[in-house]
Amino acid sequence: MEIKTRFERPSKAGQAIIPGLPILPHGVERHVVPGGGSRGIRVDKGDEITVVDREGLQPAEMVFFAPNGLSDAGMIGAKGSGRADYLINLLKSGDPSGKKVLKALEISGFDIKSGDAIRIFNEGSRSGENVDFVASSDGLLIVAAPGEKMLPEAQNVPTELIVYLRRSTPSEGKGGIAPPDPLADPIVDLNIQPGSTTAYEVKKGDFIQVLDIQGRECSDFQAFSLRALDKGLERDIDPTTTRSLMGSLYPTPGIFSKYWTSDQEALIEIVQDTCGRHDTFGLACTARYYEDLGYPGHVNCSDNMNIDLAKFDIKPRGGWPAINFFFNTMLDETNAIGMDEPWSRPGDYVMLRALTDLICISTACPCDVDPANGWNPTDIQVRTYDSNENFERSIGWRKTPEADVEDTKKTAFHECFARHTRDFVEYNGYWLPNKMTNFGAIAEYWGCREKAAIMDLSPLRKYEVTGPDAEELMQLCVTRNMKKLSVGGVIYTAICYEHGGMIDDGTVFRLGETNFRWIGGNDDSGLWMRKVAEKHGLNAWVRSSTDHHHNVAVQGPKSVNILAEVIWTPPTQATVEELEWFRFTVGRLGDFHGPSVVVSRTGYSGERGYEVFCHPKDALEVFDAIWAAGEKYNMVPLGLEALDMLRIESGLIFAGSEFSDQTDPFEAGIGFTVPLKTQADDFIGRSAIEKRKENPQKKLVGLDLIGGEVPSNGDCIRIGKAQVGEITSSIKSPVLGKVIALARIDVTHSELGTEVEIGQLDGLQKRLKASIVKFPHFDPTKERVKGNYS
Repeated sequence: MEIKTRFERPSKAGQAIIPGLPILPHGVERHVVPGGGSRGIRVDKGDEITVVDREGLQPAEMVFFAPNGLSDAGMIGAKGSGRADYLINLLKSGDPSGKKVLKALEISGFDIKSGDAIRIFNEGSRSGENVDFVASSDGLLIVAAPGEKMLPEAQNVPTELIVYLRRSTPSEGKGGIAPPDPLADPIVDLNIQPGSTTAYEVKKGDFIQVLDIQGRECSDFQAFSLRALDKGLERDIDPTTTRSLMGSLYPTPGIFSKYWTSDQEALIEIVQDTCGRHDTFGLACTARYYEDLGYPGHVNCSDNMNIDLAKFDIKPRGGWPAINFFFNTMLDETNAIGMDEPWSRPGDYVMLRALTDLICISTACPCDVDPANGWNPTDIQVRTYDSNENFERSIGWRKTPEADVEDTKKTAFHECFARHTRDFVEYNGYWLPNKMTNFGAIAEYWGCREKAAIMDLSPLRKYEVTGPDAEELMQLCVTRNMKKLSVGGVIYTAICYEHGGMIDDGTVFRLGETNFRWIGGNDDSGLWMRKVAEKHGLNAWVRSSTDHHHNVAVQGPKSVNILAEVIWTPPTQATVEELEWFRFTVGRLGDFHGPSVVVSRTGYSGERGYEVFCHPKDALEVFDAIWAAGEKYNMVPLGLEALDMLRIESGLIFAGSEFSDQTDPFEAGIGFTVPLKTQADDFIGRSAIEKRKENPQKKLVGLDLIGGEVPSNGDCIRIGKAQVGEITSSIKSPVLGKVIALARIDVTHSELGTEVEIGQLDGLQKRLKASIVKFPHFDPTKERVKGNYS
């Protein structure tokens, strides 16, 4: 972590630390090279270059070209290693990350085949290891993070490299940070200074990018139908109509993405959003707002908008209703509307698409008397792009508050499920199907309970844990005893902080004596394990492989029949029929020559089931083979809505519902993952968990409700007026024919049969009667999971 401290530190406002706004020293740039990909960087004479192996064991191949096309490693103080074979082959392959590199080479007239290769990190590099260079000439630096396509049973995962560039003659952009490069060739490229407003015309189908350059700056936006203006009518975005039709406070990329007029005409849709926090309630700031605060004459967005819109004969208004991008509005328990600093970081943006010809207007808010702009108004960049550009729907995702934003990804199985639905929702940075068009959640549910279902679980986070001290690291990090886990075994466990609160739950696969694979719900667990390895000086690596292992779950009574037809295993591995609960086998699809797969007898449905892992390049072939074999068993595709029914009935916990970092494994209902009596070794959080177990405060219980109303997650549970717990998950169970719930309740009132009431409305005026029962509600002895169907 030393290299990050050297170049980056969290921003501070007074004594407040703001990790979401990491500061790079003046003149320092940061460039990410994707694992298995490449990146081109302009370099000036005297620039200092630092290449960092972020996760360890990742080699780098680099080439430097001078302006005259000469490539000589010595120009950055390195030794050459011959031809840049990896880069040559990568750029030939059409790798997406190489498109900009190829364009830069083409513009410059450089030939990659003449490149003098520089190779570093070839001998067991550690996480955070770095190498420094200094450029003795202007030029183009091309950096690749070599890696082959990873087999499901292998752990040779390519990971990111980070390049820090300290400029010898740094320049300063407006407001302190220069606008990032356009995403394509812009039609319009406008910089709007704080306290300024600009109106512009956008044609149907074109895209509009509103970008917060410095971070923490609001931008009011409004759009008018040009067709209506030509008729003398003003038809602009109406926030109330938009909220009503979209069913949310503001539209988000996906199905419910449009902004509407009061006549219910859709004017624009949001395609990408890297911030995720905006406002549709307040007006653009007005003269009256500042006057009431004691600032008469303060420049304001509404007056600015009136001035700029007048040239289109749009009538002035005392306050403009607007879409307040990046504005952070809050509603408190007294129904008061408040505000705080925006969530937007430097470079955050929204991408819109015009659904008709428009006149648009954007502002850079001048407010400097409250937190609306973090007390420091800065500039906004507006760019428009041609309708022929391809901007995929995306909701920005960050692994940590200070991490780089990532687009919402499509899993390798996305197109397979897109044959059955358009209803995809964002889940931890990926699009996953919610429910299927010609099935629906109930039919999907019964398909899994009675026959078989296939679902996409690719977003589960995978981390490869390798090295001589891998077992010691796992033993330290998880609550189960890794010394008892055989090669080929899988175990379900928890990972906890020192205070006993859970980071995540997940499974550990043992691929070898010093080779483990952690599969959990979020990146926090994997990143934390890497920190633990560094802190304890362990000779082990923890590297992300999520995007190299995509997986479908095949669940239900007929799952074994389906997979037995399509999975071939060598004599040294268990067949699908032989595979025991919580074991995995390494095989191939079809026969010896088919794509490699790892099949585990695990799942999240409460039924006998399996998970099939493959490299993304093989996903279509794997899915089609499984689907074809499942047709005679009436296998169905299954989405998140049906999966929630299955897991709640089966008593399977979910992050953010049944557990958080304030919940220990016993309180989360998975105390069996903490074998305190048989686990002699220490693990992180053990001491705190032992103390919490001796003095329990909360317990996870099952509830049976009277009546057909389904409570919401977080609804209070009361005995009399006193609140004694809260609902964590609830559904109307199809198989049981009643409403059931999981709930966290005070141990004083956790006895079976205890009658409680679930508070609704204000928590007091309406009560749903319920009683505490055992959970899981369905198949409590796990006979179905074991394959014992009667």
